Amino acid sequence: MLRLEKRPQPSKVWIYASPLLAVVITILLGGVLFWLLGKDPVAATRMIFWDPIFGDFAAFYLPELLIKAAPLILIAIGLSFGFQAGIWNIGAEGQYIIGAICAAGVALAFYPLDARWLIFPLMIVAGIAGGVVWALIPALLRVYFKTNEILVSLMLVYVAEVLINAFSVGLLRNPDGMGFPGSRSLKQYPAAHNGDLFPNLGSFGSGIHWGVITAIFAVIVAYVFLTRHRFGFNVRLAGQSPRAAAFSGVNPNRLVILCMVLSGGLAGIAGMFEVAGPSGQILGSFPAYYGFTAIIVAFLGRLHPIGVMLAGLLMALTYIGGDAALQPLQLPSASIQVFQGMLLFSLLSVDVLTNYRVRVTAGKVVA
Repeated sequence: MLRLEKRPQPSKVWIYASPLLAVVITILLGGVLFWLLGKDPVAATRMIFWDPIFGDFAAFYLPELLIKAAPLILIAIGLSFGFQAGIWNIGAEGQYIIGAICAAGVALAFYPLDARWLIFPLMIVAGIAGGVVWALIPALLRVYFKTNEILVSLMLVYVAEVLINAFSVGLLRNPDGMGFPGSRSLKQYPAAHNGDLFPNLGSFGSGIHWGVITAIFAVIVAYVFLTRHRFGFNVRLAGQSPRAAAFSGVNPNRLVILCMVLSGGLAGIAGMFEVAGPSGQILGSFPAYYGFTAIIVAFLGRLHPIGVMLAGLLMALTYIGGDAALQPLQLPSASIQVFQGMLLFSLLSVDVLTNYRVRVTAGKVVA
């Protein structure tokens, strides 16, 4: 018989080994999924994970990898602070959308003024402010009314989706768009466009825009705060032992607000960089699910800034490789989301080994 035996202390080996094992299990399960769909599992796996980096078109896919990874890393860095403190902000998707709406609204309010020195910084401020305000709603409700931040933040995602649909056909709709939904394209507005900073680097550009730079900066700052600053100590202590945190002088309500503001601000600025760059406009189909996917990234990276960065690149690779494989292999568009869901399921399953060890015992089976 097999039974789980609780470890005296969490295994340091499995803390870092479980994400790697989860990735391997996901690849194997993905191969089974592709086989059930009647596709060659080896070819599909190679096309998703190998070809975008080492294939013939790597020069095209590598910049796209950075573009996709930047919002995932930014959002996941913010979430990792709250998750370590036991504050479960599941609504980063809504904060990301509201940040994009606020940033686009500021840019379009100044259109066609050519003053990048003014407009682009104001867009950044508006994006952060939008995400912060949207994150403060569940934070304040938890602090003052003891509501569950998971449910409130998740419900606000659907409110944000309704708002972006309303703005795309209403207040922010392009007056020159012949009645079609969607705002003006910020890619055609130089003062607001978040373009490639090194367009002549490589055959297809570098993929490095201000969002990528900000994501790298966020990783460095988060690492310093979590490992070298008292705030990071308070965050970890509150998550591991709330009672000990209270005795050490940590204000739990203040910590809730700070962590939610931090995660909301980073989600909002991710939305700003996305709407000013790769997406380019407010649409009902504005690039979605980054906020939800960032939850997987945060846990896959073990809530550590360096791990989050690596997990963000891996998850971005599933987006890029998945899109590249859809047409040649005739895969359903939902298969990549299923693949990402399997990764989260595998991680949560394998994570049991961090706190438990498997014991083989001799026992009698009772019918």
